Amino acid sequence: MPLLETTDVDLPLLRRGKVRDVFEADADHLLIVATDRISAFDHVLGSGIPDKGRILTQLSAFWFRHLAHVTPHHVVSTDVADFPAGARRAASRLAGRSMLVRRTQPLPVECVARGYLEGSGWKDYLATGAVCGHPLPAGLRQCDRLPMPLFTPATKAESGHDENISEAQAAAILGDDVFGQVKALTLALYTAGAEHAASRGILVADTKFEFGLVEEGGASRVILIDEVLTPDSSRFWPADQYAPGGPQPSFDKQFVREYLEQIKWDKQPPVPSLPDDVVARTREKYLDAFRRLTGADLA
Repeated sequence: MPLLETTDVDLPLLRRGKVRDVFEADADHLLIVATDRISAFDHVLGSGIPDKGRILTQLSAFWFRHLAHVTPHHVVSTDVADFPAGARRAASRLAGRSMLVRRTQPLPVECVARGYLEGSGWKDYLATGAVCGHPLPAGLRQCDRLPMPLFTPATKAESGHDENISEAQAAAILGDDVFGQVKALTLALYTAGAEHAASRGILVADTKFEFGLVEEGGASRVILIDEVLTPDSSRFWPADQYAPGGPQPSFDKQFVREYLEQIKWDKQPPVPSLPDDVVARTREKYLDAFRRLTGADLA
């Protein structure tokens, strides 16, 4: 059965997001539990995807390790034995789907890297010939590879849909110094992640990163937080089926979105549940991406 809500952790609950339940471990640390909830069109659906939270957590843990040479991150441990006593009693439920992390001041901007022309970037290009203010050559097709990866920041909405903003707007929100750091880190992380993924037969069309500030030695430092290069935060395409000029088959929840479009859901409550075959195929897509990227089976 999918885990839709964490109910057996004896720690203060700070928030329930679309996927993650966040608890206060102590003054300096949080416990993040990835449930099997799945959202689409800014709504959490009525069905969960079994093992989805474990896949997201273990894939993120892989990337945090793999990309540690690019930037420090917030993960302290994924071993339940290291968690506070109030969480260890739920060890069997939390194992493989939770992280003890450093508490940070999350930056109010999502840092998106795009290597291919799809999604809101494609719509923007059709309307303006540019993506978030970045001019592009004429005549590009849907899902074409971009001349170079683009940094396209977005607002972080508490509810509803994030909105793309310009680099100037992001710099005004973050300050020039922090903006320059997260732009450089976003593109470096994307380049390194996309290179590894390509070696495993996966194209990373686009992805988003989140960063937070920590105090070290009397100064603020930017570190990588949240999740990294997962099917929830990225568009993953099988390289051997890549054919620009239209939508691509994917490993992410695009399959769920397409089902919801087919049933003509109006994207308003009440939210639908997913049929068993859509749940099963979505789980397999997520699991396939995990196995390809990590070279390991789910623990």
